[in-house]
Amino acid sequence: MKDTEGPAHRRLGVGWRLHGDGRAPGPGAAVLPHERLSWPRTLGLGAQHVVAMFGATFVFPVVMGLDPNLAIMMSGVATVLFLLVVQGRVPSYLGTSASFVGGVAAIRAAGGSTAQVTGAIVVAGLVLAVVGLLVHRMGPGLVNRAFPPVVAGAVVLLIGLSLAPVVADIYWPQDQWTALATMGVVIAAGVLLSGFWSRLAVFVGLVFGYVLSWVLDRVAGPITAPGPDGKVTTHARVQLDSVASADWFGLPTLHSPSFSVSAALLVLPGVIALIAENTGHVKAVGEMTGENLDPVLGRAVLGDGLATAVSAAVGGPPTTTYAENIGVMAATRVYSTAAYWAAAGAALAFGLCPKFGALVAATPGGVLGGITVVLYGMIGLLGAKIWIKARVDFSDPVNLVPIAAGSVLGIGGVTVTLGDFSVGGIALGTVVTLLGYHLLAAGRRWGVEAPEPAAGDRPEEPLPSAADRPEEAQPTARNLSAQSQPTAGVRSQQPQPTAANQPKEPQPAEPTAV
Repeated sequence: MKDTEGPAHRRLGVGWRLHGDGRAPGPGAAVLPHERLSWPRTLGLGAQHVVAMFGATFVFPVVMGLDPNLAIMMSGVATVLFLLVVQGRVPSYLGTSASFVGGVAAIRAAGGSTAQVTGAIVVAGLVLAVVGLLVHRMGPGLVNRAFPPVVAGAVVLLIGLSLAPVVADIYWPQDQWTALATMGVVIAAGVLLSGFWSRLAVFVGLVFGYVLSWVLDRVAGPITAPGPDGKVTTHARVQLDSVASADWFGLPTLHSPSFSVSAALLVLPGVIALIAENTGHVKAVGEMTGENLDPVLGRAVLGDGLATAVSAAVGGPPTTTYAENIGVMAATRVYSTAAYWAAAGAALAFGLCPKFGALVAATPGGVLGGITVVLYGMIGLLGAKIWIKARVDFSDPVNLVPIAAGSVLGIGGVTVTLGDFSVGGIALGTVVTLLGYHLLAAGRRWGVEAPEPAAGDRPEEPLPSAADRPEEAQPTARNLSAQSQPTAGVRSQQPQPTAANQPKEPQPAEPTAV
């Protein structure tokens, strides 16, 4: 296939120019999204991307009770749709999102069906697509204003840590010793392995746990423990009857969604997490490629939303851009979208093998317990990472108080009921966090912008007169500009004696809000 650079191909993002001799990027160079290496090398890079996304993409559907075979196939479809929407400017692979795991667990705990789960995900995908359109029309600043880092980090934290009861009550009791061993392997692989292999820690732990369970069945015999339904029975850890009866080739099981307002509310907080993920990934790719991708952020969010809705409409899981694949690009310096088209094709081929899906679905509960205890914790800590990167100041009560309240409500699973309508868990925690932050921030702005009284009457807390006030007892930096001017004796010590300047010496530590 020769290179294509026509207008139609560029609009679709499928026109690639050969980079150099097609062998490898030169010293200090990179293969840009609209370039490619030779086709054999491009196919090889596509296979590498499949391996990178594979572990998490089929583990999360199993955790959510969805078909992993369908998840693999729809990840290929979602990636193609995403690349078309962004016109090939943002190289990225769309795998299964973990942001909806908590909401799905809450739906199932309330007796919701799989059709209601996928219906709720369809609604969330459409909401995300609408947000993408708004961002595209109004600019990327809309995301930062609506979902500042303090709010986005709190929602991601809720999504991860609220899943702790799922591990403790469902997966871990099924085989605690296998869960413990699997957890140890995942931790060791993630820390001790280097580079690309450390990103396969979940996959390594899954294979180890599967093999260990098979060996224990033959050495120690069946286990007497709770099953996925909580009933205690004596059974084999690895049950492969469904694998033997599955076909080698065929379409995965499809189903249509059903819609419920209460179910949709439980997964909508995941939309905030997906917005944060997409924003971070677009900025990361922009830094690596040296291109300003802010103008296509809205397209990226729109593409992810449409892909999520399309996947769930046939019974698949939600999708999101994958950091694992961004890591592969960083390691290889190959950002060609041609490699992602190759990866999408490979995923479609995997999805057409029902026997593979049955093998994944037969993963023992103890193995899932060891994997999810690490995965859920890592999801939660990604929220803390957002706070750290943005240097969120929790000495500010506007940041501290609503986040503290929302976190306890979400992680504790608190529910508020009004008649037949109820909201709880992650959804309630997100509502309190989001509304609480914006209302308090707006109240503060209103207070600052209101008509100001005389300078001596306006301090936020009782202060002594300027002549009597010791220099050590300074208020917070936020309020210094609101104080009356110091006396001439104090001002003579400052290098810039204007009324707006803050005293620089001495500078005590800012008090911490409780």
